[in-house]
Amino acid sequence: MTGKVKLLPPVLPGKIIALGRNFAKHAKEQNAPVPVEPIIFEKAASSVIGPDAPVVYPAFMVKEFKKEARVDHEVELAVIIDKKASKIKAKDAMKYVFGYTIINDVSARNIQAIDFKKTQPWFRSKGIDTFCPLGPVVVTKDEIKNPHNLKVELRVNGKIRQKDSTKTFIFKIPEMIEYITKYLTLMPGDVISTGTPDGISPVYPGDVMEAEIEKIGILRNEVVKESL
Repeated sequence: MTGKVKLLPPVLPGKIIALGRNFAKHAKEQNAPVPVEPIIFEKAASSVIGPDAPVVYPAFMVKEFKKEARVDHEVELAVIIDKKASKIKAKDAMKYVFGYTIINDVSARNIQAIDFKKTQPWFRSKGIDTFCPLGPVVVTKDEIKNPHNLKVELRVNGKIRQKDSTKTFIFKIPEMIEYITKYLTLMPGDVISTGTPDGISPVYPGDVMEAEIEKIGILRNEVVKESL
């Protein structure tokens, strides 16, 4: 008897701390200033799914917002924390990194825009169930000598939507860890999502997203309509 192997997320983080606007071109496409310090927010750990798992386009968005509903892809390098980290200096930060994987920070863009106007956090637009594909594998720190020189790409139905490199990060990984751990403790298995490049665009049921990062692999997920 044979069956299809289902890959689960390679890590189940206790929390996901993400960076906004960590690529200058992405800030520009959002008509937002380039940040002078990291912009951080939390993405719900309950939104994590694995490779090839479906991203569910919420029925409530279609019902409430109709044509204004918009769900976007965002390919990002995910940093996995190795050990408890609190008030860590940048010079020591890489000692606390276990490895890397890929995250697709799927976002309800129209809801995020509403929350911007209300000066509310991004949590609900980023934390919807299935809005955090993670994988396909974890590559340990020793296998990637320079995480700040990796090609990053996202394709929808085979067409390139996002393409850049981690060398254009505004804030490097040590700076992220220092900033985040100034305020909160990171635990083993926690994930830092390092920000997305420009080229964000909407996806719809039936679309297949392929998030690819050099030396890690391809994270593939299809968008599906929610069945009620």
